[in-house]
Amino acid sequence: MQSNLDALASLVPDARLAGRTAVVTGSSSGIGEAVARVLAASGAEVVVTGRDAERAEAVAATIRATGGAAHAVPADLGASAGAVRAFATAARDALGGRVDIVVNNAGVYPAAPTASTPDADLEVVWATNIRAPHVLVAQLAPAMAERGAGAVVNVGSWMSRTGVPFGAVYTASKAAVEQFTRTWAAEYGPRGVRVNSVAPGATATPGNADAQQALAAMTATTPAGQPVRPVDVATAVRWLVSDEAAFVHGALLDVDGGLSATRFLGAA
Repeated sequence: MQSNLDALASLVPDARLAGRTAVVTGSSSGIGEAVARVLAASGAEVVVTGRDAERAEAVAATIRATGGAAHAVPADLGASAGAVRAFATAARDALGGRVDIVVNNAGVYPAAPTASTPDADLEVVWATNIRAPHVLVAQLAPAMAERGAGAVVNVGSWMSRTGVPFGAVYTASKAAVEQFTRTWAAEYGPRGVRVNSVAPGATATPGNADAQQALAAMTATTPAGQPVRPVDVATAVRWLVSDEAAFVHGALLDVDGGLSATRFLGAA
């Protein structure tokens, strides 16, 4: 299997999302970067965002260098609700006044035990993982509904439905995001806006580069036998926002190599 970087470098352009615009949060690296690059390879004009302006611009430049359309609009989604609304306006303006696709990927993931989780971590998880997606959808989905078309994909986690002995606030935030999906599907779906989730498994990203051995051990006995690549999540997102998934509303698509659905107990 190709590495994530090789898979992204060898994307074959197509036109399945031609004429559409997309905002992908947390897209200056990792899963979000892969999503932005895959959507752009399929013809979407993309806003790349993250807290680091240089990294966001580097991803946007990579997309442009391969023939895609991208704009870097830096933002800290853990900032105030007003700042997130300002980002939504800036992203919409960068895309010519229209947003067709929103991918709520940005998130923080403190993994401390409950008793040692600082109050500051609670605040930043609430702001980034829960409030920011809610504010962005509140700002951008109504215009989609008025047009009768649009797609939102929320990035959840395999840990939202599994008890693990750490990171309670993170896993709870991802459960909240997945419930957003079901509620927003009911709220906006009748007006043409499809809302769905992907739930990545143990994914190898720059943010967890120091945990590669743990990821390999965690996934060794899954059907896939190895960690998820960001590009695997990205292609699932692309399918969910495409016309091929026109009848998919409120779904949760696990992209985890079988981690959440199976348990291998080893040889008898």
